[in-house]
Amino acid sequence: MTVAADSSARLRALLAERTEVNARFFGGEAERLARLCHLMAERFARGGRLIAFGRSPAARSDARHVAVEFVHPVIVGKRALPAIGLAGEGGDIAHQVGLVAAADDIAIAFGTDRDFGDGARALTVARDRGCLTIAFSAAGAEWEFEPPTSDPNTRQELIETLYHVLWELVHVFFEHRGLLEGRSVRRAHDAGASSFLYPFLDERESDLEAVVADVRRSIVMKSSEVGALRKQTLTDNAGVLANAAEALRESFAHGGKLLALGNGGSATDAMDVVADFRAARRPAIDLTEDPAILTAIANDIGTDAIFSRQVIAYGARGDALLALSTSGNSRNVIEALAEARRRGLMTVAMVGYDGGRVAGEELADHVVVTRSEHIPRIQEAQASAYHALVELVG
Repeated sequence: MTVAADSSARLRALLAERTEVNARFFGGEAERLARLCHLMAERFARGGRLIAFGRSPAARSDARHVAVEFVHPVIVGKRALPAIGLAGEGGDIAHQVGLVAAADDIAIAFGTDRDFGDGARALTVARDRGCLTIAFSAAGAEWEFEPPTSDPNTRQELIETLYHVLWELVHVFFEHRGLLEGRSVRRAHDAGASSFLYPFLDERESDLEAVVADVRRSIVMKSSEVGALRKQTLTDNAGVLANAAEALRESFAHGGKLLALGNGGSATDAMDVVADFRAARRPAIDLTEDPAILTAIANDIGTDAIFSRQVIAYGARGDALLALSTSGNSRNVIEALAEARRRGLMTVAMVGYDGGRVAGEELADHVVVTRSEHIPRIQEAQASAYHALVELVG
């Protein structure tokens, strides 16, 4: 079997597994997730916060990702909700949770299946404080959602979709404020610019069970959307991923290293892909990792240079750069890709929408386009793409 044929077969297998477990997981958990959205909305309405935590490098990326989604909503008109991300670099996780957790908070633990009990201890502290607790393995949380697969990459992708869905749909209950106060009310207004998030909601007298049923259907619909988008990403870009993997193997074989970058949620994806390559004993640097470097460059030069200056510092001919962007138009991403080319780095970009400037102007050697305008779904499909890239590099 040729390298191209082998890569294509592996991608088909990766896609088939993800398609099956995605449908099974969200089909089975949609009702519970809808009810959890309501409980979370009640906590936020009382002044509670989301406290996300994880010790391992991969769990750290998820804790940071869910926090930025709640604090910095990308959907026009949606409120910012308070969230804190805690990770191992801050010390003992349970101690950190003990310092910040309060009775109305929501505690969500990542990586409890492989952190030697750290997350479970933190969850115990959170429960003792009166927090609503969530986990993705048996760790003593009130709400546990176990992805039906042992593959860590597939598990992580399902969990990312799950917390994106929680973030998107918790807002539904703010549109029915009375349901957060224990009474039925008529909706005062529709969801406006973000109505596409809630396609089942209409102007009618509502009660909790009716809204929960609407949210449950929306969860199933969203999981179906990401399933289709994942298929598009891995199928349409199969050749690009195979070629990028071959180029990365060549770079590593000759002593090269990978630099990875992105903004916001894409920054946490850069964290994750670097963690994955390091776990596979491949040299990789996360250009989003050091806040002192990022803030120094942003303050002294400007945000457009936060990655390109690091490419100058770390990049060498024969290295590789992986850029993640939902729009394909971020100026600091474009500047970094340009600097990487000037210095002889091989470049890979994963972008959404129609590919933006990165794809349209061919600013990277290998461009993976996820064709959607919905940022959470783009990020979820991109996670499948970079996980596939890691597996193809081997």
